Amino acid sequence: MTQHSSVNDDRTDLLRALQEQRETFLITLRGLTDAQAAHRSTASELTLGGLVRHLTSGERVWAHILTTGDGSTPEGMWDMDQYRMPEGAAVADLVAAYRAAAKATDEAVMALPSLETTARLPEAPWAPGEVHHWSGRRILLHLLRETAQHAGHADILRESLDGANTTAQLGTPGD
Repeated sequence: MTQHSSVNDDRTDLLRALQEQRETFLITLRGLTDAQAAHRSTASELTLGGLVRHLTSGERVWAHILTTGDGSTPEGMWDMDQYRMPEGAAVADLVAAYRAAAKATDEAVMALPSLETTARLPEAPWAPGEVHHWSGRRILLHLLRETAQHAGHADILRESLDGANTTAQLGTPGD
């Protein structure tokens, strides 16, 4: 086994793992109609369209934080509507927006001098006055965890909707 010693290798490996989770998540949207993406298939309020919107918002928020590092609150960070698929929204448009946001995140990560570079986080409404700083590595790991968690949620929602599951579709070409 060869050891990777450079930060660039770590950065590349973490981004590759995040990209794999993003693609696993996107499998759950393959072949869906807009109505299916908006449909609640479980007791949860979550829908597949809402999850892709939330992950898109998350990518945009973290790209902003990585890029500015100044603690400013990114647009839409606290918007609770990010969990819902708007009436008339199209799955194809949601997926395109997600891919664009993911690309911006990847570019922000690659632009960091190192994964140890820290960014000031926006002040949370529930913790006024508390200031936190996260490294690029921690932000990337947070995105990886968040994406993997929601990929699991999405798989359950999709299987409840029409019986399709991600595992059966891994490694097959998608949309």
